[in-house]
Amino acid sequence: MKTTLQFLLFMLLALAVIVLAILLGDLGAWYFAWLVGTAMIVLLAAAGGVLLDTQEEHARRKVVAASGQDNSRVR
Repeated sequence: MKTTLQFLLFMLLALAVIVLAILLGDLGAWYFAWLVGTAMIVLLAAAGGVLLDTQEEHARRKVVAASGQDNSRVR
């Protein structure tokens, strides 16, 4: 049953994409590039935020280890 529902969902999505491609005509490629570019910018910004948090956490743990405090209380 789950596979059937997934198949129907993807068929409806494909139908919507085909209808949009027909309606947009020559502008379809531009909108596709805009959507992909926007998604990439959002993903890169999220990855940058994760990397920054990881670097700050690593630096904080390094300072705590150098000061000789108990690491079990570091969150």
